[in-house]
Amino acid sequence: MNTALMFSSKSDEWATPQATFDTLAREFPFAVDLAATAENAKCRQFITAHQNALTRDWWEYGDYGWLNPPYSRGLCAKFLEKAADERRKGFTTVALLPARTDTQMFHQYVYNASQWQARDGVEIRFLPGRLRFGGSTNAAPFPSMVVVFTP
Repeated sequence: MNTALMFSSKSDEWATPQATFDTLAREFPFAVDLAATAENAKCRQFITAHQNALTRDWWEYGDYGWLNPPYSRGLCAKFLEKAADERRKGFTTVALLPARTDTQMFHQYVYNASQWQARDGVEIRFLPGRLRFGGSTNAAPFPSMVVVFTP
């Protein structure tokens, strides 16, 4: 495993740790993996970068979606904006994200600092420790959280 690549922003395609997904799949009946490759998809239905999930209606795939978005700044924020929009259409998105609580996107889509709470329809679950993505031998250089966008 090329760990230098993992600690850079050269790739946005890191597989979700299977145990993390399995735990959440027991709670949520995922119909679609919203940002996947054929090699790392966690659901039978999945949307690749080429298919561009940001231009699709997620609810057309079912009621629940799994999202381990690209973590690059511009793309991650666009996926969070899309999850917030799909929530208003009745779709539940469960997203695995870096726990970067100091970012503009965290405060714009996840947390309402003026009310000291998660935004409407959003639940935040901080994960202990650091995850190992894509079968890497090294843990990620950041903590993670699961954010649930519910209708």
